[in-house]
Amino acid sequence: MQKIKTALLSYGMSGKVFHAPFLDIHKGFELLGSWERSKKLIQEDYPYVKSYATLDELLADDVDLVIVNTPVGTHYEYAKKILLAGKHAVVEKAFTTTVAEAKELAKIAKDKGVKLAVFQNRRWDSDFKTVKKIIDDGVLGDLVEAEFHFDRYNPLLSPKAHKETANDGAGVLKDLGPHIIDQAVSLFGCPKSVFGDIRVTRENSVVDDWIDLTLFYANFRVRIKAGFFVREANPAYTLHGKKGSFLKPRGDVQEDDLKVGKKPNLDSWGTEDESLQGLLHTEIDGKIVREKVPTLQGNYFSFFDGVYDSIANHKPEPVTADEGVKVMQIIEAAIASNAQQKVISIS
Repeated sequence: MQKIKTALLSYGMSGKVFHAPFLDIHKGFELLGSWERSKKLIQEDYPYVKSYATLDELLADDVDLVIVNTPVGTHYEYAKKILLAGKHAVVEKAFTTTVAEAKELAKIAKDKGVKLAVFQNRRWDSDFKTVKKIIDDGVLGDLVEAEFHFDRYNPLLSPKAHKETANDGAGVLKDLGPHIIDQAVSLFGCPKSVFGDIRVTRENSVVDDWIDLTLFYANFRVRIKAGFFVREANPAYTLHGKKGSFLKPRGDVQEDDLKVGKKPNLDSWGTEDESLQGLLHTEIDGKIVREKVPTLQGNYFSFFDGVYDSIANHKPEPVTADEGVKVMQIIEAAIASNAQQKVISIS
């Protein structure tokens, strides 16, 4: 099996939680190490890897793939340098800060003949995988509306300065927003137009922390909502079709398990508690059905499987740069809509 030599651009929470554990157990990858600016931590968990002092040192090593898991405002600069060096790249969300940057990165990757994927791991959440199956099975009939929430109760500002200072990469629209915007894009494609309501609700905050977007598709609407003052959670996913409805609370356990050091496996990993099953109320073969639906197993390992397959077997990336461009188009349209207080078309 071809080993794809992979390095991270940081070993903070995302490197430690979302990337290194999967790269370490996947037989198709070899974790080379991470760029570490001040704290040198990766060798405490993986003694056999390297700690790079600079990006140039990292790129000079025998590396095939680089994970860009640094603050959003750095994604374009670092990804561009990586792609121009002829390396494959995975870029975390938000992909970039502008549509123009996203399109340029997609073009560079194509011109250089390298792979460029966007790390949208939430496509492999247990709750979203179950929502996708409900839609694919057609048990709701023609969709009328859907509402995706990524809500939290956390009135305190983040201690991470890049998240709470006014910059092009800060704010919930480019933090939690890309997760659920991408989920809508993966299910329905790019909408025709967007209306965005973007607010600041926390005391002393200088970045947006509440969003309510409406995505306009030809025959249905999708609402995207996120905020920090939801003590009693709404369903994470609400779907209404002409035959019935499906309501699903957020229940994926992977992030929480990874944060406490649990190691991913391919058997029981990503299994939700049965109490978090979604409710299906619809009509099937002329019979009214109202029942709980077993939740599918979540597994971020599948994203890395897709990255491996794209590089080793010349398959499409699991989340393509073009899909990343679409998410950025929706984000830019939402910002323009909020400023102009009108619906903005997406060309």
